[in-house]
Amino acid sequence: MKKFRAAILAASAVYALLANAGPAAALAHGDPARGKVVYERCLACHAFAYDRTGPRHCGLFGRHAGSVQGFAYSDAMRHSNLVWGTRTLDRFLKNPLKTVPGTAMGYAGIADRQERADLIAYLKQVNDSAECRGQ
Repeated sequence: MKKFRAAILAASAVYALLANAGPAAALAHGDPARGKVVYERCLACHAFAYDRTGPRHCGLFGRHAGSVQGFAYSDAMRHSNLVWGTRTLDRFLKNPLKTVPGTAMGYAGIADRQERADLIAYLKQVNDSAECRGQ
């Protein structure tokens, strides 16, 4: 029985290490209220309900990058094969120019992991709101 318990504990420890080593471990839990403050930096180029210098953010999650009808994307973004979700947004927001070389988005990115998580949480919240559902 002791060997069995030891094996279970060892397996649990290995599982915990592996679970924390994957890409999901790099994603922090976001706070939409703090994310709203971070989003203020985005407002120079983006809005939720309409296109500006950058494309609209309503309908972002699950959308293929470069696919908003009528928006003039760079060839790099149109051919990036990205689908916007938590992981792809986290990677892109960290370093847009590295994630999509040749993107027209001339923004250095958000180095702070928590700020990215907060922003993504806010984007999700607004995308699930009446503001975006009516789009």
